[in-house]
Amino acid sequence: MILFLTDDELMSLEKLDRASPDLWPEQIPGVSEFAAVKSPSMTADEPPPKWLADLENDDIELLQEFGSLTTSQLMEKVKGLQNLAYQLGLDEAREMTRGKFLNILEKPKTRS
Repeated sequence: MILFLTDDELMSLEKLDRASPDLWPEQIPGVSEFAAVKSPSMTADEPPPKWLADLENDDIELLQEFGSLTTSQLMEKVKGLQNLAYQLGLDEAREMTRGKFLNILEKPKTRS
């Protein structure tokens, strides 16, 4: 049995208050803290948030670079990193096999 519903039958007239953080939690954790750091209202005497204190300038620049990319550019970057990780795994497997054949990884025999 197939039911067909019209748009009127699917409409909800319920009004939801989006001000509650319990009902509408932050969709991406940390975004509010990041926005607070980048807001012009932050004064120089306020310490940076804990997550930002652990980052070096290179890390922050990389985050800003990723933030300026479009969705498709970011996906290409992720695919490139996945391909690099795969290639590194192949290289490591090749080196481990080579080490096995050369008996580099063999445990030394103890004399009794």
